[in-house]
Amino acid sequence: GARILPPRPLPASNGEERFLMAVSNEGRMLVFPLEQLPEMAKGKGNKIIAIPSARVQSGEEYLVDAVSFGINDEVVLHAGKRHLKLRFADLDHYRGERGRRGHKLPRGLQRVDQIEVLPAIAEDLSPSQEPDTHE
Repeated sequence: GARILPPRPLPASNGEERFLMAVSNEGRMLVFPLEQLPEMAKGKGNKIIAIPSARVQSGEEYLVDAVSFGINDEVVLHAGKRHLKLRFADLDHYRGERGRRGHKLPRGLQRVDQIEVLPAIAEDLSPSQEPDTHE
């Protein structure tokens, strides 16, 4: 009864701390530093978010999606026709250690279909031009 998630690229950190966000079908979300997720040998797995084994085996609860993002990125949760755009500061309530249970999302957003990461756009470093105010 296992579900396979599509592979997700892990972009280069460029010195920026990266985080992993995981969401279960019950609407529990956990955010933790990516450095807490060790790379295991020979394809062994890691527990990302705690889901009681009885609920996993019965198919009641499972991991819907997991993404990596940086502090300056925005994350969009898609739940049916609804979506919620979150910045890093909005995620304090959901931060924890790898393998924890996570916290419930607000009603109406608990049935997450997918998580989308909107990468931070590098700001234009050219000198700003003042608008022309001549009439």
